[in-house]
Amino acid sequence: MTKPRVLLTDPLHPDAHARLSEWADIEQIPDGLVREGSDDFLRKAMPRIEGLVVRRLLPPDLFDRPNSLRCVMRQGVGLDFIPVPRATANGIPVGNTPAVNANAVAEYVFAALLAQARQLAAFDQSVRAGDWAVRAQAGARTFELRGRTLGLIGFGAIGQRIAAIAQQGFGMQVAVCTGTPGKVTAPFTALPLDALFAASDFVIVACPLTPQTRGMVDARVLAHARPSAVLVNVGRGPVVREEDLVQALERDQLAGAVLDVFESQPLPDDSALRRHPGVLLTPHLAGITQEAERAMGVLAVDTLAAVLLRGERPPNIVNPEVFDRPARAAQ
Repeated sequence: MTKPRVLLTDPLHPDAHARLSEWADIEQIPDGLVREGSDDFLRKAMPRIEGLVVRRLLPPDLFDRPNSLRCVMRQGVGLDFIPVPRATANGIPVGNTPAVNANAVAEYVFAALLAQARQLAAFDQSVRAGDWAVRAQAGARTFELRGRTLGLIGFGAIGQRIAAIAQQGFGMQVAVCTGTPGKVTAPFTALPLDALFAASDFVIVACPLTPQTRGMVDARVLAHARPSAVLVNVGRGPVVREEDLVQALERDQLAGAVLDVFESQPLPDDSALRRHPGVLLTPHLAGITQEAERAMGVLAVDTLAAVLLRGERPPNIVNPEVFDRPARAAQ
């Protein structure tokens, strides 16, 4: 029996790769191919692959070309990497791996909050420069999380995990802005976006990128922030207008920001965010830990197996309506 062929845009966790190799022939985009080279490789591969595991932005026309695809899996949660409407139009199931990296992202958030609250990067630089006396400033420059208000934008699996840790682990108050405020129950409070910024010591962006959330955190919204507040973005970069954020920081409308995602990735060399002392930057790694990598990879592989080998309808397929269409012949 011929094994289905599965293409990886990027490496899988070794355990997930071994699991996939038991039933599929595997190929991967060659190392070093980015942007145009990667897109060209993908387009040429479409006629020969039945499964695709995605960890990078796909070309928008990919699924309109001749292909043999029977399932596309996003290793992660955000679907903005994949042209889902075009996949749906062409009868291709698309899945993601929701919730399995929620704890990893939540722990990153609290690492960020503690680093900002205790000014770890600044004090590290002082000690390296020989300034031990800077410790006398600690009382004026640092504070505890307990009793502070954490504002959450988004209340999916990641937002709910952040809220639980904030309330149960640190004794924080939690306010939530979400498109489904009915999901927010005591001890948490649902607030509109402007009120959330006005009430919060920390604002966490943990929502997906949609037409409604793109550019949502702009100059008008940031004007409601407390001058002592810190913004943390672990959602998607384009939710926050970076130019407006930089201006808010320069005008002391915010005390700082921790950014794991950006409007353009990698972060451009000339970005003003690189130069601001109140900003901590990381390269889109909040959801990447040993445990999360394995869990995401295994779920991606198991979902592919369910569709390609057994003809099942896994619950993490985001466009299940494709299963109700007549079987699609290879284009």
